[in-house]
Amino acid sequence: MNIEEQFNLIAKEYDSNRRKFIPCFDDFYKNTTDFITSNINKPKRMIDLGAGTGLLTYFWFQHFPDSEYVLVDIADEMLDVARKRFQNIESISYQSENYIHKLPDTDFDTVISALSIHHLEDCDKITLFSRIYDNLPSGGLFVNYDQFCAEQMQMDHWFNSYWETQIKHSGLTDADLALWKERRKLDKECSVKQEITMLKECKFSIVNCVYSYQKFSVIVAIK
Repeated sequence: MNIEEQFNLIAKEYDSNRRKFIPCFDDFYKNTTDFITSNINKPKRMIDLGAGTGLLTYFWFQHFPDSEYVLVDIADEMLDVARKRFQNIESISYQSENYIHKLPDTDFDTVISALSIHHLEDCDKITLFSRIYDNLPSGGLFVNYDQFCAEQMQMDHWFNSYWETQIKHSGLTDADLALWKERRKLDKECSVKQEITMLKECKFSIVNCVYSYQKFSVIVAIK
């Protein structure tokens, strides 16, 4: 199955299982978002790339309920869950499309993404980062909450082995684990260092990893 089919298949169970798949869930989503939002002004309009069920937008919305949000995802059924989550909130809109081909045709000053960009080949990551940079205003923000490999193969094996052990003891069903292993075949991870280098090459003036726990890191880039 391709990415769209994989994520449509798990849309309804996605949020309930997310915490089980991410051992550092609270730090990764909530605490890091608390840290970032405490240091920036209210965004006017935000784009959430690979928004899925709107989980990451949910955490940002707690801080900036008056901002506008555009949720972009290739999987319609994932966005259907997001529509139910944010029902009757007019400041949140949705676009079903592949963001690697184009970004929403609107002005925005902040781009966020969670656990999506690691599905792209490195050349496509660079294309995306460059496009984000070109469309952000000066001082605009890009935050990528994502899954990364370690720089050394042996350490990456450690990370993957420990993560798999944690997931096996999380209470997930055998069917959930089987689907996760299939989705892992779609991963095209780079290291945090590699992604920081890509972002700097795309001319972002400030780039830093603000959170890291083995497979999971959050990188902030400012134009």
